[in-house]
This record gives sequence, structure tokens and C-alpha cells, in this order.
Amino acid sequence: MADRSKAAGFQKAFNTLFNGLFRLRKGRLSFKGAPACILHTTGARSGQPRQTPLLCLTLDGGELAVVGSNGGDDRDPAWVHNLRKTPAVEVELRGQRLAMTARVADDATRAGLWPDLVKMYTQYAEYQTKTVRPIPVIVLTPR
Repeated sequence: MADRSKAAGFQKAFNTLFNGLFRLRKGRLSFKGAPACILHTTGARSGQPRQTPLLCLTLDGGELAVVGSNGGDDRDPAWVHNLRKTPAVEVELRGQRLAMTARVADDATRAGLWPDLVKMYTQYAEYQTKTVRPIPVIVLTPR
């Protein structure tokens, strides 16, 4: 449990630093060549606003895809639980804040998107080998 607590503390510090740098660069930031965004969700239990930096893949029609990898942990990240309860989210991307609706991709959609997501960020393939859960792919649709 101590490792999980340390990881959570590191993640919180990283998110704070990343969010600040992201805004300083007016949303023009990437990680290992993959475009980054900030996902705004509502806490499932707290009802408080939450911000999570993520890599995102641009799809047709203004949709985006993000991955709930949690570094290959056996549990989905908290933000996935948040959007399952409240799918109305906002995304900061390239200096804009976009109102979107989130949905967990079904198996067929996930299978179609997964190769492009792994091409964008090869670590996702490694994360999937660390866990038995299918890592969720979230599709964000403009609203």
C-alpha cells in the first residue's frame, strides 16, 4: 500500500507541474511526440472538479481518444470512474477548452483504435502486458 501511496503522491505532483507547463505553453505541449490535453472531470464521490493531463489521439469529426492506462495498474484510474458517473467533460487542447461527452469504447471500437494509440505512445502496449484488465479507451465527442 505504501508503494501505491508514493505513486499517488508522485502523480499528483507531476499533474500539477504538467498542468502549469501546459498552460504556460497555451496548450501546445506533447509528450514523446504525442499531443497532450487536460481532461476536466467531476469527482464521482466528491463532486469536485478534477484535472488530468493525458495524451490524446485526434479522430474524425472532432472526436478524441484517450487511454485509461494507469501505468498498467490493475485498477482503472480515478478519472475513468469519474467520467462513467458524469460523462459531461471538458478538454483543454491547443489553447481551447472544449465541451465533450465521454464514453468508454466498446470492444470493437477499442480494437480499431488500439494500434493507432500504441503507435502514438508505444508504452501503452507495455502497460497492457502488466495487467489482465483491458485498458479502457475513452472516446470524447464534442457536445
